[in-house]
Amino acid sequence: MIASNRQNGRHTMQVIALISQKGGVGKSTLAVHLATEACAQGQRVLLLDLDPQGSAMEWANRRGDRPPDVSGANPASVAKEIEQAKGDGFDLVVIDTAPHADHAALQAARAADLIAIPCRPSTFDIAAISATLDLCKLANKQAVVVLNAAPIRSRVTAEAVEAIVEKGGKVSPVVVYQRVAFQHCMIDGRTAAEFEPDGAAGHEITSLLADLQPGKQVSAKPGKPASRRKVA
Repeated sequence: MIASNRQNGRHTMQVIALISQKGGVGKSTLAVHLATEACAQGQRVLLLDLDPQGSAMEWANRRGDRPPDVSGANPASVAKEIEQAKGDGFDLVVIDTAPHADHAALQAARAADLIAIPCRPSTFDIAAISATLDLCKLANKQAVVVLNAAPIRSRVTAEAVEAIVEKGGKVSPVVVYQRVAFQHCMIDGRTAAEFEPDGAAGHEITSLLADLQPGKQVSAKPGKPASRRKVA
């Protein structure tokens, strides 16, 4: 499947930044999954790892030469990296950011077309989401909260949605649940869909990407995105 990024005959590129001022919400896991799913749909994708911990870079090293392209970056170079990616014909840039880094997160937010805010449906995570929502407002960018690692068959998820909406957040209708596939796949640089083909985890990522890329035109032509770089 090849996704078309042409509007009025011109190539366009989308930038999605995953931002949360709280750690442990699954930013890197969602970032590598969204980037890889977009590649599977035929998009050329660059994943920028702004987190000093380098979780996405470590995953890419275990993955080898398979897409997506993954590059380490610092906040000061984000705009330059994005311009270069656009010139190189990429369709999507996914930015993985570090928690507790106001300046870096703000730089990423300003460079993004859309901000995805991963949030676990827990009291502590929801209480901490206001800081991230405020940062998105400061950047004047559209933001959507993604409930991640949610317990299966629990009222907690619905209650979390209500609490986030009360804080002024927009919540994606797609919930990513706590599934073992997300844990096991990362060990050798795979994704949940690769670890468990046709599994629920992979389907959730496909649905989430569709929600973050509304109106994406997809044709039933096979395609393989080209690899450009993996920079330590």
